[in-house]
Amino acid sequence: MMAKVCGLTSAADVAAALDAGADLLGFLQHPASPRHCLDLGLVRLAGDRAVLVLVADAAEPVLALARRAGAAWVQPYLPASERARAVALLRAEGRRVLLPWPDEPDQAATGADLYLWETSPRATGLLGGSGQGHPMAFAPPGPFLLGGGLDGAVLGARLAQMPPGPRGRCRGFDAASRLESAPGRKDPALVTTFVRHAHDLE
Repeated sequence: MMAKVCGLTSAADVAAALDAGADLLGFLQHPASPRHCLDLGLVRLAGDRAVLVLVADAAEPVLALARRAGAAWVQPYLPASERARAVALLRAEGRRVLLPWPDEPDQAATGADLYLWETSPRATGLLGGSGQGHPMAFAPPGPFLLGGGLDGAVLGARLAQMPPGPRGRCRGFDAASRLESAPGRKDPALVTTFVRHAHDLE
């Protein structure tokens, strides 16, 4: 299984995630969050494993920032009315899309390269990064990473609890807040354990 380490804010944390063998590294552009990445130059350190995570109201700012950062992957938090257009524009430029998929009903089946099945903002009041799990009731329509309250110690149990249908589409896990020594600062030992346990799972 893949391991995505999200919310990286420093060169030291990027190095720790790369050394641990993380498959994807997330860099958040959202000033309200303690995981906001002030230095977009860090994105280039991760190469084709970099995921630009951003919150926007329309597709155009997403595209502009993806170009500036040079990210291979983009994880856009957008209004439902803008999701399909943003995905199309990003893919037209050769970028891959990790589309957030909150665990809630009645979502339009927007195409993506990969989905992030995460806790609904209706439950947490936050767009991702809540550190809270979810019931795994409303699965994405394609292959996905599971997010929400994860660290290395719980991955096996969460995978075992997943309904059989979605489990066949699970490609890995995403973690951020549970891998930290302080908000926005990763603990290398927790990162290493998370990545190792994710890679050990089938």
